Amino acid sequence: MKYIKEEILINKKLFSTSREYKRIRKDIIAAIKSITWPSESNIFMINPQKHGNGVVPIKQAFIAHLQKLDWRAEVKVDVGATTTTPGKIDAVKIVDNGYFAVEWETGNISSSHRALNKIAIGILSGKLVGGSLVIPTRRFYRYLTDRIGNYSELEPYFPIWRSINCKSGFLSVIAIEHDDIGAEVPLIRKGTDGRALL
Repeated sequence: MKYIKEEILINKKLFSTSREYKRIRKDIIAAIKSITWPSESNIFMINPQKHGNGVVPIKQAFIAHLQKLDWRAEVKVDVGATTTTPGKIDAVKIVDNGYFAVEWETGNISSSHRALNKIAIGILSGKLVGGSLVIPTRRFYRYLTDRIGNYSELEPYFPIWRSINCKSGFLSVIAIEHDDIGAEVPLIRKGTDGRALL
């Protein structure tokens, strides 16, 4: 799978230049590039059927690779929300001052907003040092589950997160995409069977 770009929304105390973040970024990019389809391939090809491919197995392959790099999966972190506690974070890396969170989009655009807001609240409360949301490009989105959140649809709202007033913290959105398309490639199953790509 291809890493396309990263849009940094919060970068207080120049966290992006720290050794910690350089290791984190290296792990995330390695996990993205490790995802292949079909399983015997060395690239990620997708069947170009409109909204024909599932997303949960792709996410699970990403998380499984991070776990090999000492990330923890499905972690419940009290991010400091005042009423209900948001759901588990897809993966976290323990760093010197706390946790760095990664969320992989499998829901609609509202889910993308919630994921970034969850990380932002964690930054504001000091529970998280930062986090990233991994999300498909518009070009990739058309082949995935209908209405999944995508980079182009989220981008107009970036100024909201850029305007957050915090003393420290890091927040970014990472765009990902398939390497190639092939009508002969099997569709990726929809549903919750996360071992489809493992």
